[in-house]
Amino acid sequence: MGDFKHKHSLGQNFLKDKKVLLNIIDSVDVNEDDLIIEVGPGQGALTKYLKLFKANLRCFEVDERVKPYLEKFEDDKTKVIFNDFMKVDIEEEIKDIDFNKLYVIANLPYYITTPIIEKMINNPIDVEAMVLMVQNEVADRLSANVNSKDYAAITVFLNYYYNVEKLFFVPRAAFDPVPNVDSAVIKLSRKDNKYECNNEKVFFKLVRDAFAMKRKNLRNNLKSYDLNTIESVLLNYKLSLQDRAEKVPVQCFVDIANEISK
Repeated sequence: MGDFKHKHSLGQNFLKDKKVLLNIIDSVDVNEDDLIIEVGPGQGALTKYLKLFKANLRCFEVDERVKPYLEKFEDDKTKVIFNDFMKVDIEEEIKDIDFNKLYVIANLPYYITTPIIEKMINNPIDVEAMVLMVQNEVADRLSANVNSKDYAAITVFLNYYYNVEKLFFVPRAAFDPVPNVDSAVIKLSRKDNKYECNNEKVFFKLVRDAFAMKRKNLRNNLKSYDLNTIESVLLNYKLSLQDRAEKVPVQCFVDIANEISK
């Protein structure tokens, strides 16, 4: 990495392990007529391998100091946009690109992982899959199964849209500089059969409220709701208001939202 001074404020831990980079590439099947969005390419370690797909590639980088490293990758299909990804209008940036499927592949800065994922979920553009390097404990939370300690509101939200899997563990030594935590790569694949939710606004609020105080049961967290209606749905899943939100599967949350929104 030479004399480059990494900015801790930007979460700059550049991936340097070739085996990990190849594993990321092998985890997704991208064609030449597809589009890849890379967030935070840094000095281009992953970008170099993404170009092997010969697909359309848009890299969003906030730190202009890495221009000399990234400009060499640009051509007719690859563009580097020096802007804060959270402030970018994605639709506007890709409107002139003729592509089939959209993929997001990135080594995400730890401090902004969830906002970036939420931005992509809330974007009207369909994303076929996201392959993301995140903090290991975050990967556990995002890919957690119902009735586990890592199962949280963000887990429910993601599973509403995507099939979520933790692909592989990445040790901290794979980065420069070496961070204080280990990482993991997760894959979010778009669900072909979405849940039939009548009112997503009600659903998302219900889930947030149910997990508001993780140690409290559903009766306490949802006391402002019609508890009789909620309990009638829970019984279908052999659950009760005495249970915590971590025991409630996504389909049950959808069913409750559908009932209380009637």
